[in-house]
This record gives sequence, C-alpha cells and structure tokens, in this order.
Amino acid sequence: MVLKMAEKTDSSMTSYTEKLTMGICKILESSPGVTDVMFEEKRPAERHMIVNWEQKNGCTLPDDLKNFYLMTDGFQMSWNVKLSDAPIQVGSIVINSISSLSRQGGSHTHSLPNAPSLADLDQDTDEDQPHFDSRNAIFELDPCNGNGKVCLVYKISKPGEVMRDPDIWFLDRALYWHFITHTFIAYYRLLLCHLGLPQWHYVFTSYGLSPQAKQWMNMYKPITFNTASLSEEVDSYVNKLDPNKIFKSKNKTPLTKKKLPPLPAGTQKMNPASTKHPSHTGITTRK
Repeated sequence: MVLKMAEKTDSSMTSYTEKLTMGICKILESSPGVTDVMFEEKRPAERHMIVNWEQKNGCTLPDDLKNFYLMTDGFQMSWNVKLSDAPIQVGSIVINSISSLSRQGGSHTHSLPNAPSLADLDQDTDEDQPHFDSRNAIFELDPCNGNGKVCLVYKISKPGEVMRDPDIWFLDRALYWHFITHTFIAYYRLLLCHLGLPQWHYVFTSYGLSPQAKQWMNMYKPITFNTASLSEEVDSYVNKLDPNKIFKSKNKTPLTKKKLPPLPAGTQKMNPASTKHPSHTGITTRK
C-alpha cells in the first residue's frame, strides 16, 4: 500500500500527520483490499482569516474548531479499494476550510427570481430542530460526498444575538435534520472512527444505513456497525420478567382442612403409616 502525501518528508511533519489523523492511516494500511491512502496536507489558517469569518457572519467559532483551523485549514483524506483490477474510492473524510465554511439557507445569487429558498421549504415547527430562517445560523462543515451535509448550527436567541456554542447536525438529502453531537472535537473523533465510509452519517438517523453502506461497514468497521445495530433491536435483549411475580410475598395463606364424611359402620380406619410403608412379610433378601 502506498500512502500518498505532500512532498515533505520531514519526520516532524510525519509525526504531526499521524497525530492529526489519530493513526487511522496505519489501520487502513492493514485493511484487506485497500490499495492507497491519499492525505492532503494543508497549511494552518491565519488568525486574521478566522477573525474575518467571525466578523462577516456575526458568529464566534468554538474553541475546539478554532484550534483545529490553526493546525490545518481543513481536512481531506480518501482511500480506495481494488475491485476487478480497478481501484474505486470508498472512504472520504472532508472538513471544509475556513473560506468554504459557508452559510446555508436563503436565496442564492444564481437562482431564478421566484425560485423558493430553503427557508421557504422549511415547514417544520419543532423548535428543537434547526431552521433555515432567522432562528438559526447554519454553516456547512462537511459535504458528505453528496449524501447530505454536516452543519454547524447556531441558535439565535434574539435578533443580532447568536449563541456562542453551536451543535453539530446532519442534514440528509430529504432535508430532514438529525442531531450528531454538541462539540466539533466529538464529531471529529466520530469522523475518524468511521474511516470516512460511505453514508456513515445515516447511522444517526431513524432509517439507518442503506444495504450497500451496510456491506462496507461490515467489511471495514464491523464492531461499530454491530454496536449500532444493537440499538435497533434493543427490545430483544431486555429482560421482560414480571417483578410482581418474582418478588411476591412468601407468606402463604393457610389451607383450610376439609372434614371427611363419617365412615360407614363396620369399617376400620386405614393406618396412614401402612400406606406409606407397605409390609414386606414373606419377602426374603439375599445377602
């Protein structure tokens, strides 16, 4: 397997890359069928670029995302699998650069004059869900290779006041929102943990992965896939014993003895001991 990087071969840069990717390059190298891993090194973002973005959009980047951009202006990594003597791209890990962290919603400059915007299509009245109108400020963090979008979602409490800490949400192709995590660093770990497999974000949706995505997940991330599948069939692993039957009182109600009818005249009462221990008269035992 060939690990394709930039032309720099400095050992410090290699160590920096391993820390940034958290060692998944070595994991992919040992995976069956993977032909190459391509990682694009990017220079750190300048501080004035982050300040300009915050002033332009009226939002403050969270500290973990800001520190990430000060290490590298975005992230891009992909890996291929060789099928029928032809490599095809399977894994893709992307985090947009600070300049590509664009706001979503509203009308676009190249759209038709009367074309509806995302805010016009937003009919969900649930306040806990993100919205493309004035209630939220939404920025695309990960394009998900065309399978949806991962976005930074800021809540706007009142006009001109944006909350500081955004959440990470996944927007599928049907424009439904699915919550992923509260912090960028938690999403970054999930991104590397799933190795950029196709449609892995749909693990966090109610309808789950497609059959093709399940095949790739079973092949390269079986533990994660099996753990996620357990949540779908959690009822089959729940103990359904009735505690009322298990911990019922041990005090038994006394049984009332029924009186037997009187025996007819001339009959003798049978000795109970004789029924339990029958006579062995006439039986000899061999020694």
